[in-house]
Parts: sequence; C-alpha cells; structure tokens
Amino acid sequence: MGISIWQLLIILAIVLVLFGAKRMRGLGSDLGAAIRGFKQAVRDDSTATNGIISPSASEARDSSQL
Repeated sequence: MGISIWQLLIILAIVLVLFGAKRMRGLGSDLGAAIRGFKQAVRDDSTATNGIISPSASEARDSSQL
C-alpha cells in the first residue's frame, strides 16, 4: 500500500501551484548542478586516491598537522 501514481500527480500539481513553474525550473537546474558538482568531486577524489603518494609528501602532510 504505497503511494499511487494519482497521489503523486496531485502532490506535483499542488507544488506546481504553490511555487510556480519558473521557480521549479530553477530549483531543478540548481539540483542538477549540485549533483554534477558532487559527481565531479567524487571522481576527482577517487583519481587522487588511486595515485601513488610518495613518502616525502605524506611526511610533509603529517608534519603540517602538528
């Protein structure tokens, strides 16, 4: 007994009436940009961790934390 398609359409219609199509379009584009940024950050982080860290770089990082 989940949410049916009709209930989702009614909720969508109410949200559209309350916020308007222009604001919903802006919200969608902002959400898409945030997701793209997150994916890019994850991709950059995974390539950085796959690289070999030299011992001198790790020692410099450890000494800077002191």
